[in-house]
Amino acid sequence: MSGSAGSKNHGEKRLAGRVYLITGAAGGLGRALSLVFAREGATVVLLDRSMPDLEAVYDDIEAAGGPEPAIFALDLEGAQAADYGKLAKALEGELGGIDGIIHAAARLGPLTPVEHYPAEEWSGLMRGHVTGPFLLTQACLELLRSSEDPTVTFVTDAVGAEPTAYWGAYAVSKAAVEALARVMAEENDRGVLRVNTIEPGPIRTGLQNEAYPAGSPDDRRDPGELAPAFVELVAPVGRACHGQRVRAKELLIGGGGNSVSGW
Repeated sequence: MSGSAGSKNHGEKRLAGRVYLITGAAGGLGRALSLVFAREGATVVLLDRSMPDLEAVYDDIEAAGGPEPAIFALDLEGAQAADYGKLAKALEGELGGIDGIIHAAARLGPLTPVEHYPAEEWSGLMRGHVTGPFLLTQACLELLRSSEDPTVTFVTDAVGAEPTAYWGAYAVSKAAVEALARVMAEENDRGVLRVNTIEPGPIRTGLQNEAYPAGSPDDRRDPGELAPAFVELVAPVGRACHGQRVRAKELLIGGGGNSVSGW
């Protein structure tokens, strides 16, 4: 993949010629990432559970003049290993492969003590946040390794690093995602595949509103403002981070030692 990936011409779009799969592409953060990645020249594979919502993002990308995206409707909480295998084959057949995955799909679930946490909700969030991304990444590893500078990026949260009371499966699943990313990073320590996690911080999304209904919108950034941090993280001519836990805001600032934390 990616015939133009190595170019350092600042006039060129940073992701031109590359293909990125973005989960949760119909949601607040995933939609913003999809639009910005397309603006930077990437062919975006839009993945979410709702086809009508995905089609709306598709139309927005087309209207903005971005490369034609691809759409796959898939529920990460219900999909099985065979479904991800079919997806990988379709990606290879239709697009020739992919250069990266952004795991942006997320659901909050109930904020309640563990003793009252509904078992079905626990199972669903763990599948959607951990098992699904694991199976999707595993199915696509062969495609990724045929790319020049392939990346896998997991979106995390502050409670993934510092779990706190009442955050239940959301916090546990984010902590598990960070562990999965660390395992993968160490297994690819020679740079065959770059693996990182990124914490967006407070952003104006439905999930943030659900978690903090009394919070002020002024204290949250628009996800589109933070999307360039993801470009910075995955671009072949960018920072070339690997095995890092990145804070999006500090990465945008260019904060050197404060922008990333190694495992």
